[in-house]
Amino acid sequence: MIGFIVAGLVIGVLARFIKPGRQNLSLVATLLLGLAGSVIGGVIASLLGTGDIFELNVLGFIVAVIAAVLLIGVAEGISGRKGARR
Repeated sequence: MIGFIVAGLVIGVLARFIKPGRQNLSLVATLLLGLAGSVIGGVIASLLGTGDIFELNVLGFIVAVIAAVLLIGVAEGISGRKGARR
């Protein structure tokens, strides 16, 4: 469980470095988006037959980072819309 949290944080931080521009996300939001990305990456890697959902492998890690980058973009879009209403 601790390894899953650490992997989620690493994936979230890598996704923030890859995504251009400044993100207004807290450390907790980065962790949660990284965890969501790692679950998505694990599911896709599992569907491709490269391992289990909670198994750390290269393909799952790459897909997890890509998913986290996309999730950060979605989170920015949602938070940007909330800020525009105020």
